[in-house]
Amino acid sequence: MAIKPQSPILGVLGGGQLGRMLIQSAVNYNQDIHILDPDPNAPCKDLCQRFTAGSLKDFDTVYAFGHGCDVITVEIESVNTEALEKLQREGKKVFPQPHILNLIKDKRKQKQFYQHHNIPTADFILTADKAEVIHNSAFLPAVNKLGKEGYDGRGVQVLRSENDLEKAFDAPGLLEKLIDFDTEIAVTVARNEAGEMLAYPAVECAFHPTANLVEYLFAPAQISAEIEQKAQEIAKDVILKLGMVGILAVEMFVTKDGEVLVNEVAPRPHNSGHHTIEANFTSQFEQHLRSVMNWPLGNPSLRCPAAMINLLGEEGHEGVAYVEGMEEAMKEEGVYIHLYGKKITKPFRKMGHVTILDENIDQLKERATRIKELIKIKSKA
Repeated sequence: MAIKPQSPILGVLGGGQLGRMLIQSAVNYNQDIHILDPDPNAPCKDLCQRFTAGSLKDFDTVYAFGHGCDVITVEIESVNTEALEKLQREGKKVFPQPHILNLIKDKRKQKQFYQHHNIPTADFILTADKAEVIHNSAFLPAVNKLGKEGYDGRGVQVLRSENDLEKAFDAPGLLEKLIDFDTEIAVTVARNEAGEMLAYPAVECAFHPTANLVEYLFAPAQISAEIEQKAQEIAKDVILKLGMVGILAVEMFVTKDGEVLVNEVAPRPHNSGHHTIEANFTSQFEQHLRSVMNWPLGNPSLRCPAAMINLLGEEGHEGVAYVEGMEEAMKEEGVYIHLYGKKITKPFRKMGHVTILDENIDQLKERATRIKELIKIKSKA
C-alpha cells in the first residue's frame, strides 16, 4: 500500500493521553492529525498539526472542526453525535459511527443491545431514579451504574445490601447483578472498512478497591485456552453485531464456573491496551489509526509477557505534579515509563503508565508490585 505524502487529515475529538499516544503512532506514517479539546493546555496541544480549543458537546464547534478533516474519530464517547451525524451525511468518514457512539455512551442502551443480540452479560434492571433502585432492593447484591456520564470509576456504586441503598444514584441508570467472578479480562478487537478484523490476546485486569480504576494489567491473561477462545469469539461477535469500524475494548468477567460475560465496551483505544506499545507487534494506537483510515491491520500478537501499571495521582496531593522514584525505575531493564503531559495532579487522576516486560510471569508480577510502590505522582509542597 502506498501512503501518499498528503494523506487525508484525521480529526480527533479529545486531546488527552489517548490522543497523545495516537499522534505518536501517526508520526511514523506522516499522518496529519487535528485535535479538538476543551482544555487549551491539553496533552496533545503541541504535538498535533492543528489544535482547536472548544467544547466536544457543542454542535457548532464539533461541526466546524469536522469540516476541516477528512476522517473523524474520538478518544472519548461524550461528544456531540448530532454534529457527527451531519458530517457523515455530508460525506465525512466518522469512525466509530455516530449511532454506535450514541448507543455505547448510554450504559442502559448498551446493556439492552447485549440482551437483544444474545451477547452474554449479567442480568440487569433499568432504573429511573433512586426511588426505583430502592424499590428493587430484592435484586441486591448489585452494581448501580449511571446511564450516562460515568467514566474512570465515576458513576458506579456497589450495593451489597439494603444498608448501601443511600449510595444509589438519583438519575436514570441500571442495577446490574453483582457477579461472583474469578477474574476480569479484556479483549481489544479492531475492524476496518474493508471488513478485516483482528483481536488482541486477552489481558487480566486488577482494579483499585475504591477508585474503580485499573491498577494493574497482565498480558497474557492467566486463563485456559478454552476461555481465551471464548473471549476472543465474544469480542469479535460484539464488533460485528455493532457493525463498527475502529478499535473496540471489550471488558469481561470470567465466572467461577467458566462463563464469560461482557461487562462494558469502549469504542476507542483503552486503558486495557496501553501495554501494546512495547509488548505487541502492533500497538492499539497504531491499530486504531489503521482501522479508521482503512489501512491493512497489523499483527496484534504479543512479543513478550507484560505488566502495565497506571500512574495515578496520590491521595492527599493536588497541584503542580512531580514524579517520585522515576530515575530509579529507569535503571531497570524492560521498564518503559509513559507520562501524559499533565501539569496538575489530583487524587486518582491518570497521570501516566508504566509497562514492564519480562519472560518470567512470576517475576513480572513481583516487579510490577515493586515498581508501583516506587513511582509516585505527588504535588509540590
